[in-house]
Amino acid sequence: MEKKNIDWSNLGFGYVPTDKRFVSNYKNGAWDEGTLTSDPNVVISECAGVLQYSQSCFEGLKAYTTEDGHIVIFRPDMNAARMKDSCKRLEMPVYPEDKWVEAVVSVVKANDAYVPPYGSGATLYLRPYMFGSDAVIGVHPSAEYQFRIFCTPVGPYFKGGAKPITIRVSDYDRAAPHGTGNIKAGLNYAMSLYPIMEAHRQGFDENMYLDPATRTKVEETGGANFLFVTKDGKVVTPKSDSILPSITRRSLVYVAREYLGLEVEEREVYFDEVKDFAECGLCGTAAVISPVGKIVDHGKEICIPSGMEKMGEITQKLYDTLTGIQMGRIKAPEGWIKVVE
Repeated sequence: MEKKNIDWSNLGFGYVPTDKRFVSNYKNGAWDEGTLTSDPNVVISECAGVLQYSQSCFEGLKAYTTEDGHIVIFRPDMNAARMKDSCKRLEMPVYPEDKWVEAVVSVVKANDAYVPPYGSGATLYLRPYMFGSDAVIGVHPSAEYQFRIFCTPVGPYFKGGAKPITIRVSDYDRAAPHGTGNIKAGLNYAMSLYPIMEAHRQGFDENMYLDPATRTKVEETGGANFLFVTKDGKVVTPKSDSILPSITRRSLVYVAREYLGLEVEEREVYFDEVKDFAECGLCGTAAVISPVGKIVDHGKEICIPSGMEKMGEITQKLYDTLTGIQMGRIKAPEGWIKVVE
């Protein structure tokens, strides 16, 4: 396998077309076998369910080159299971989980020349997604669907290292109680676009969303879960039925307990508590952990003791351990790493 002539160390976090992508169609109550194609274009009806009623969901995961030269994918079975939950909530047909993982592997194999080399700081980002593809004018689920996977090499989310960010408490709600906040529906992200752009216009990096029912509890940001560290070294993550069950967050919780021997609490986190935490981070696939240095609540600043210069000590250990597992420098728990043969 000869790698593509790409300046890996200067890649941004953006879309670079690759050679192959996977496509499978659902029609007459069944999925076809699916195929790899070189055509990056999607052709659908002007009245397609995804265009009329936003019937779509997606996932995001990464493939890496490990220290010993293997290409691996991080916990694809977890993404398959989460997409199954998204599909059920949106009345979409579930793509079988075993075939889902096989399709992801096939895309990585077909584009192995785009998997960045070890030590470059870059990875291969995979985007599986599904949408209603047939004409729907009445408000009801589509009868036909398309499941696709494309991939693109991406650089590190933060060039030059992750510097602590400043976020604001948003006046908007990310999700309704008993709504779709706990699945990876495209519509959730569309709703977050105006608040995040408004935050950027005001000089903030992200939004902190509070629970929509009482606005007293921390939920998440537009695209990441929160992770806090107490002054006595305990890891705390918010628990709520309306936040996305982040695979990165669940992996970090396991790492904290089993690798670092830390006490972990997954519970409701009241906003009044935030001022008492020693460290704060946002966790997700793209950046793993983004450290937070300051939270602004309508002009009132909450300065996290770990500061605005670097990650807090425990947050850094969590980051180093999880990325070490992903890159093959640290032995992974059973089943976490899918080797692409």
